[in-house]
Amino acid sequence: MSPYSKFKVGAALLTKSGKIIGGANVESASYGLTCCAERIALFKALTEGEREFIAVAVVARWDGGPMPCGACRQLLAEYAPDAKVFVADTVNVGVVKRFTVKKLLPRAFRLAP
Repeated sequence: MSPYSKFKVGAALLTKSGKIIGGANVESASYGLTCCAERIALFKALTEGEREFIAVAVVARWDGGPMPCGACRQLLAEYAPDAKVFVADTVNVGVVKRFTVKKLLPRAFRLAP
């Protein structure tokens, strides 16, 4: 749902139990209320009771694929710190960039235990 930017992004989380949970970016006329595909997929997974994640994939029509924003990186660092991250351009899905959440956000903010 990207009526303003027309920048469509899809994301999918692979859970340890083998489920794939998808999401898409959802925009608002009040841009601060817009939510990225990665967070939509993560929030959906969490509300469905999933807590362990193996990987997240993010795709859009963007040269080299869309990189997760800072907010998405922070939430992934909190809820999926060991996940692999795969990024691809929908025009050339055969070329996939691979990262880890820890590499995308080293020294992520965390509350003290």
